[in-house]
Amino acid sequence: MSSYDRAGWHYGGDFPGGLPPENGGTHIGMFLAWCIMNNLQGEFHDRESAGGLEAVRERGITGREFLMAECDEKFGDEDLDEEGNRFARAYYEITQEKEEASYLSDYERILSPGLPSLYHVADTWENYDMIAPVISARYQHWRTTGNLGDPSVEPKKSWWRFW
Repeated sequence: MSSYDRAGWHYGGDFPGGLPPENGGTHIGMFLAWCIMNNLQGEFHDRESAGGLEAVRERGITGREFLMAECDEKFGDEDLDEEGNRFARAYYEITQEKEEASYLSDYERILSPGLPSLYHVADTWENYDMIAPVISARYQHWRTTGNLGDPSVEPKKSWWRFW
């Protein structure tokens, strides 16, 4: 399995003291939850993690909890279907230099202003509800144009959103 990200990559080294190590997987879990909510999970999880998928969809567990329990703290190509992997390579993959938008830059911009670090973002469905429309907008733009759009432009909110 090729990995996009691992919680362990984050809670070593410069990880802020005083935080539980699982906070190194919050950003991963939110992206994974969005993929699950949009049926982009891999066949492996359809076979092996059906209960966990349903728990995420019902908001009984968070994406981070799914990551820890069902993915051994690792997020990779096995976790997504073909389209999910293409999108993750374009938007999520943190190893490439990008001129376009990236998931991590959107995550930081939306969820961590005023916090000491992105690792201080709480693993809540309220925070997921803030980042999910941004991921959805990037996904729709990517599907229609083949790119992610200008990273300095915040995706437009739906007409019915007031926040």
